[in-house]
Amino acid sequence: MSWRVVVRPEVHADLDEAAAWYDGQRSGLGREFVAAVARVLPALAENPFLNSRRHRIKHIRWRYPERFPYRIIYRVDEAEKAVVIVAVLHAARHDRHWHERL
Repeated sequence: MSWRVVVRPEVHADLDEAAAWYDGQRSGLGREFVAAVARVLPALAENPFLNSRRHRIKHIRWRYPERFPYRIIYRVDEAEKAVVIVAVLHAARHDRHWHERL
């Protein structure tokens, strides 16, 4: 069964900010970061339950892309058969940053 992946608008700003920072470190690294995040989405569509639940009541889970210390934070909506990406944030950032989006 394939789940629908929904990316909230705020996530695009997260990706743009991180990609710009990585491009400042090395040209093209931002594009590699965005590609690493994009490679995770088909896996989430295939089985969003592979990653352990981090917030039981709100059904929040996260997954890390390869090579980059960022969390792809998502909510599983079983009624809608949807995976809702709520944030892509650096792993060192406090959880309040994604809690504010729920």
